[in-house]
Amino acid sequence: MAINTKYTILGLMSGTSVDGLDMALVEFKQSEKGTWKQQILHTASIDYTAEQRQKLKDSIFLSAPDLYHLDYLYGEWLGEQVKAFCKKYPVQPDYVASHGHTVFHEPERNVTVQIGDGQVIAEVSRISTIYDFRSLDVQLGGQGAPLVPLGDRDLLSDYDFCLNLGGIANVSFEYQGKRVAYDIGPANMLLNYICQELNIAYDKGGRIAQEGSLIPFMLEDLSQLEYYQQAFPKSTGIEWFLAEVKPIVDSTEGSPQDKLHTAVLHLADLYAKDILQFANADQQLIVTGGGAKNDFLITHLRAKLLPQVKVVVPDEELIDFKEAMVFAYLGLKRILGEPNCLASVTGARRDSCGGRLVIL
Repeated sequence: MAINTKYTILGLMSGTSVDGLDMALVEFKQSEKGTWKQQILHTASIDYTAEQRQKLKDSIFLSAPDLYHLDYLYGEWLGEQVKAFCKKYPVQPDYVASHGHTVFHEPERNVTVQIGDGQVIAEVSRISTIYDFRSLDVQLGGQGAPLVPLGDRDLLSDYDFCLNLGGIANVSFEYQGKRVAYDIGPANMLLNYICQELNIAYDKGGRIAQEGSLIPFMLEDLSQLEYYQQAFPKSTGIEWFLAEVKPIVDSTEGSPQDKLHTAVLHLADLYAKDILQFANADQQLIVTGGGAKNDFLITHLRAKLLPQVKVVVPDEELIDFKEAMVFAYLGLKRILGEPNCLASVTGARRDSCGGRLVIL
């Protein structure tokens, strides 16, 4: 395959919070030094319908044939969204790089499954597609997650820590000369679950949480979750949330406002404790993902990290589309045949170049 010095790649990201699909068309240009510089050209967010959201949430309970059928249907839907995106702007990307929707993530059992068949995406969109980025790393004994830290290191090198608050919170940083990263714990997955008691999708700006009061025993129960004591590399997902976190919320008596308030205080404390373990003076942390828009959470996180670490909330485009941008970059690395998954992050036996490539 000929190596070019410029590529346009459409990154697709569907996170564990099951909000919808994020799409970022990114142009990559190679400098004379051989490094790649990125520019986001166009973006789009497609909200799931209530029916789609429920199907994806329930996919963990499907039989194998039904899951394969959903894998096909979701891939078909993704391909249609790519077609619509390309018609809207109009553009013709060189490649599509799709994360897919994670159904199972149990790396200790060598299992990670993201649906959204890349062969179907390619066929529907008529664009070569990279997908299934996690499986190879899991086969090599790694966690298969998080994958974004490579993009953090290469594309956001001005920041000492990169914290992403999607369904799950993950952080990446340099440690002992290597990039390391891991899932700290829940983020929007916890807050949005509590919001279901109010029949709303999420707490905009953390305003409802701000009105609540602390539930001390809920805070104590959350803080004692065993996962937090594990050393990295580590990653988690919906199975852990359903088994360990959801029962604490369900068994807590109190208003949704008080539960949200308590959850936010827990998350701010959790993130700050982890980051301060590795922080030096006068460092910067960039926060992206939907949780970066939760002003109540960010206020408490800032208070806990200052003066040692300054919290930076970037412009909305980077908040919303960093992960889609990074998956475009991971697709670029796959095209180039270069490592796009770091063993120092996942604990695998070696760095690897993951992703299945469908060439049209």
